[in-house]
Amino acid sequence: MKQKSSTRLVLICGLPASGKTTLARQLAPQIPAIRLDKDQWTTQLGLDVWDDEFRVRLERQLWALTQELLAQGQSVILEWGHWARVERDEKRLGARALGVGVELYYLDAPLDELIERAQRRNASGELSASPMSRAHFERWATIFQPPDEEEFLLFDEQD
Repeated sequence: MKQKSSTRLVLICGLPASGKTTLARQLAPQIPAIRLDKDQWTTQLGLDVWDDEFRVRLERQLWALTQELLAQGQSVILEWGHWARVERDEKRLGARALGVGVELYYLDAPLDELIERAQRRNASGELSASPMSRAHFERWATIFQPPDEEEFLLFDEQD
């Protein structure tokens, strides 16, 4: 279903270390779009990325900002994980209510590869957060709800 507006919301879905930021950085100049990364904001504000209560409040604020930007014709990429179908539905329906297209990118990688990437990231000092462990990834894999074929049909095709 193609929208009249070229404005779009791009959701990037995946577990940590799946490549969300890398993809968002590639897409942003092509679209063009503003990238919003919850972890980057948290780190830049000097707060703990493991503080779930703060992360929920920040996500709410970034979603409000996203809706303002979309309403003004600015495309936005949300590069946090969108682990739950209900999160993706909320964003898709909210953007559609503004008359903009919505795309979903799902980055899937084997658990061992994610863990290896996270270990490299930890070793490089790239993140100032506490290291992600195998136990984190194993727990997250049980919580994460990957999009299925039926859900993908609810989104616009990617250019």
